[in-house]
Amino acid sequence: MRHGGPPGGADPADIRPGTAPRPAATPKAVGIVWGLLILNTLGSSGAKTILPLPRSLIQMVTMGALGAAFTLALALNLRLRIRPSAFVFLLTLLLVPSVISSLQLESGFGALFRCTRLALFAGTLWLLTRWWDGGLTFVRYHIRIYFAVLGTVVAGLIVSPGAAMPELYGGRLVGALWPLTPPQIGQYTAVITGLTVLLVLGRRTDRAGAALVIVPSLVLLALTHTRTATLGMLIGLTLAIGSLVLTSAAARRFFTWSVLCATVAAVGFASALRAWFLRGQSQENFTSLTGRANVWDALLAAPRTTTQKLFGTGLSDKSFGGLPIDNSWLAVYHEQGLMGLTLVGAIIIALGGVALLRPPSLPRACAIFLISYVAISSYTEAGLGDASAYLLHLALAASLLAAPAGTAPLEAAEVPRRQSRIPRWARR
Repeated sequence: MRHGGPPGGADPADIRPGTAPRPAATPKAVGIVWGLLILNTLGSSGAKTILPLPRSLIQMVTMGALGAAFTLALALNLRLRIRPSAFVFLLTLLLVPSVISSLQLESGFGALFRCTRLALFAGTLWLLTRWWDGGLTFVRYHIRIYFAVLGTVVAGLIVSPGAAMPELYGGRLVGALWPLTPPQIGQYTAVITGLTVLLVLGRRTDRAGAALVIVPSLVLLALTHTRTATLGMLIGLTLAIGSLVLTSAAARRFFTWSVLCATVAAVGFASALRAWFLRGQSQENFTSLTGRANVWDALLAAPRTTTQKLFGTGLSDKSFGGLPIDNSWLAVYHEQGLMGLTLVGAIIIALGGVALLRPPSLPRACAIFLISYVAISSYTEAGLGDASAYLLHLALAASLLAAPAGTAPLEAAEVPRRQSRIPRWARR
């Protein structure tokens, strides 16, 4: 019979020397916090919805979601128990150039508002690190919540196909109930498809349930005509599955069949795939990345002071000269300068380095997929320097790469307490 153990807690007899007791199971409310963070990153501008939603109302909902996420996370972690995280630490440091540049008010008072948003975002992630243990709990949150978001896209497509695939976007799928752009929908579908495929290969979900996620998501991805999301998903999955090939027979079979199917598709449907990829654009327009290259050239050619080069011009709506920048690295350079660029690069390198050093496992493969996807998407999408879905994907990768809590070394404060249980004569 065991004595002295706290109700529902770890029994002292079960604690091995040199290890800390495992924390209690992740509360369900943590999933609500993660969902509120996702709601905050959905954005407030995009396609016209069936029922017009004032931008101020959408901003109130998204910012309110972030405030609620921080408050709930704080209520769940009142003792402020956090785990070390290089990702969240570097993200917190990113506030330094953000605040320094935003205080100049070159981007208006909205820059300070965005700094506050980034601070709350990082603070909420710090509070959630208590439950980052290298498990797949947050992966399931990620898939379920984004699948629910895509459910609103499907509902809008059913209710009003014309509004969901407007001519303004070239007939590409948009959010008709919530203002989601084609790249956003493509991003969400690609990420949950890749993660679900990896869960199937790792035998963490059944094939029927996975098909309910993968098949509709691929259909929506095809309707968005989002090339970056498609390439990011394919390359990310290739790298992730490649990391499992030596240890998983299922991964080897899937990889082999994928190569065969890709070869057949490339030969038999080359013209159809090329037409889908070009989206009816001319070769010149395709070469300039739909006009993005013109904005990038103008941004790099713009004169800047030494302060602007080091710290940027302040957080803005990721645009230059009224046009979207659509490149995370140039957006960070414009808003947070070379210091911000260094920190964002350090985030990607740190996560990638830790992923490479981890032994092969399903969580590691999921992290490799997410890091690869974000790195590829950063070339044509902005978001690495501010609270966004891309940073949330990287936060998920950081949670997957965290060491299991049960193998963490004892805290210094616990050592004397354990020694006090030893009789004095035994300590001599």
